[in-house]
Amino acid sequence: MCDDKTQKDVEEYLSRHPEMTRRDFTKLATAAGIAAMFPAMANAQAITERNVEIRTPDGVADCHFAYPSLGAHAAVLVWPDILALRPAFREMGKRLARAGYAVLTVNPFYRDARAPVVGRGASFGNPEIRNLVLPMARNLNEDTHFSDARAFVAWLDEQPQVDTSKGIGTTGYCMGGPMVMRTVAAVPDRLAAGATYHGGGLASSQPNSPHLLIPDTNAAMLHCIAENDDEADPDAKHTLRQAYADAGIAAEIEVYEDTLHGWCPVDSQVYHRAQAERAWQRTLVLFETHLG
Repeated sequence: MCDDKTQKDVEEYLSRHPEMTRRDFTKLATAAGIAAMFPAMANAQAITERNVEIRTPDGVADCHFAYPSLGAHAAVLVWPDILALRPAFREMGKRLARAGYAVLTVNPFYRDARAPVVGRGASFGNPEIRNLVLPMARNLNEDTHFSDARAFVAWLDEQPQVDTSKGIGTTGYCMGGPMVMRTVAAVPDRLAAGATYHGGGLASSQPNSPHLLIPDTNAAMLHCIAENDDEADPDAKHTLRQAYADAGIAAEIEVYEDTLHGWCPVDSQVYHRAQAERAWQRTLVLFETHLG
């Protein structure tokens, strides 16, 4: 999870890699600029996208829905990182849609603010940004994760673009990691696969640790762990592996070399393109194998 230590690791990394501090964020100022940062996709499908509003027990969530323009497809629910729904995540959702999925990317902070809650090029390293998003993140907990997951899955199953004969997938980044694990537990009959990227707090000693929910799930899982997150909590991966093994659930758990917490989103200060693409390919394999 993002915290002061995370930011110290980022600052130390950037001091050793000055080319990253000079990264041209102006190319991220438009959707086209963000999309251009992804490698070309073979057999990409034509897609449609729209902003949607979904009623939950706590209000109305503003979300982004992208899907292939023809037919019905397996759905994927995307939980963004602590900077929430923004242009980079819209483009990441559209990329999954071009791969053949009906993708709902949510604003997890809808109780406090509509998306985007931060401006373009915002960084968790900026104290003003931290002071803005951390209280919103702290307003969320296992109860909100469960209720939101159920509401979003129910909405997806009502959409004609979603093939309900196929399982649903879910992905989550940073604080979205626990949301993924609670989503697959909240609706175990519909969730067939889940993936987390630099997820925080997945396996802890707390009584509400997400890993304790694994026996209540059916979804095959992919956990992509940042190298510095593993250094901070090296036992977490072993706890996860044992919990999945005990439950008889397929899980791929790997520490991604030379990555820092936050390496997957394309607008991150520590974006690692090669490893992010590797995680992307592993995600496609997961979904192709388990969503039907």
